[in-house]
Amino acid sequence: MMLMMAEKDEPVNEGGNLKWVRTNVDMDKHVIIADMGHDDDEVLAEKFVEDYIYDLTKTSLDKSKPLWEVHIINQKTAEAEGGLFVFKIHHSMGDGMSLVSLLLACTRPITDPDTVPTLPIPKHKQNHNHDNQDSCNNKSSGGFITSSLRWSMGVLWLLQLFWNTLVDIFLFLATGFFLRDSQTPIRAPPFGLSSSPRRIIFRSFSLDDFKLVKNATNSTINDVALGVTQAGLSRYLNRRYGENKNNKDEGDSSRGTVNNLPNNIRLRSVLVVNIRPSPGIQDLADMMEKNGEAEWGNKLGYVLIPLTIDLKEDPLDYIRQVKLQIDRKKHSLEALSTSYISALVFLLFGIKRMAIFFHKILSGATMGFSNIVGPTQEIGIYGHNLAFLAATTYGQPHELMVNFQSYMKKMTIVLTVDEDRIPDPHQLCNDIEDSLKLIKDTIIERGLVK
Repeated sequence: MMLMMAEKDEPVNEGGNLKWVRTNVDMDKHVIIADMGHDDDEVLAEKFVEDYIYDLTKTSLDKSKPLWEVHIINQKTAEAEGGLFVFKIHHSMGDGMSLVSLLLACTRPITDPDTVPTLPIPKHKQNHNHDNQDSCNNKSSGGFITSSLRWSMGVLWLLQLFWNTLVDIFLFLATGFFLRDSQTPIRAPPFGLSSSPRRIIFRSFSLDDFKLVKNATNSTINDVALGVTQAGLSRYLNRRYGENKNNKDEGDSSRGTVNNLPNNIRLRSVLVVNIRPSPGIQDLADMMEKNGEAEWGNKLGYVLIPLTIDLKEDPLDYIRQVKLQIDRKKHSLEALSTSYISALVFLLFGIKRMAIFFHKILSGATMGFSNIVGPTQEIGIYGHNLAFLAATTYGQPHELMVNFQSYMKKMTIVLTVDEDRIPDPHQLCNDIEDSLKLIKDTIIERGLVK
């Protein structure tokens, strides 16, 4: 099953406004069955599915009807034996958390169809009561010196939070005016990003491999996902730079053992962050509750993460560097601030000016990134068992969008690319897969498995 969120849209005529209206839903206009030849050749079948999804990115959703479609592709592929459900939904309907929650509400666990799917509980929630009890017990211990030390540490913590937030907001706004990413083979020329259709590919890995790396490096799944993406991009760009050199001379500089990368590449990723007080995928009933912690809608903030594009001697450095960056971002209010900035611009100048403003900022970075946690148990929809879940967006001003989606013991990566800049997305996916394997093998060889 694949969930596509469309951001691509036609401009509103001057003086015109769009508004939601209640309507009757004609399912025949929303459910489309793909016309195909049932080819038994796996390669041709994969190509058909990929091209079909590619064609979906060429058109916008019809605004005369509710902004969603379901495409049924009855074609066996390497990822799914019985075919695919492709949900195409406009981003104005809600963000990834909202739409995945709605999707999961339509499914049932295979082992217990009378219940709804369960989701992993964030660790901070599991430890919340325990931490509160510890803090109460600690209040009775210590004394004046301990209290003074805690007060001093608290002041330093707040000062660091304020400074990090101030720097992050400045860099975020500067990106919209002059601070652009370096020109690389996957980067479009300034203001030259095309609105061409997007090629979308996906591949599933073992979630246990991500957990193995997470435990060995004392990091999170999100750290590992972005770390292997950074490593894969380094390998991919090194090859692309090597190919460019080969066009000028006859040396074989495209080999992975030769470092073809220029120094000090600025390549940043926009992380899409859920700013709800209650993180992660929530029950649909909780999201529909007005003024609740998990309210439905687009509750998003943005965080700019600089990636280090280089060939590392120690593969674990890719994870360590990302962890340092993300840990610093956790001690900043950048995500919340960017959400408030967008709301303020919308209030003062309207939706069109806000869209132009954020388009300039987001187009200053090379890629977007998100990671969504899915159910840990096998689920089905209307009697069909789901083999994998994959979510992505298109229409955003990036040459590359990377989405990770976990489900059962799988982690599915989805690459959404501008083929003018990344003509071989499968090679990039291979590089990310090879990077994960190299990092995992390094951990095993060093006896770091926990």
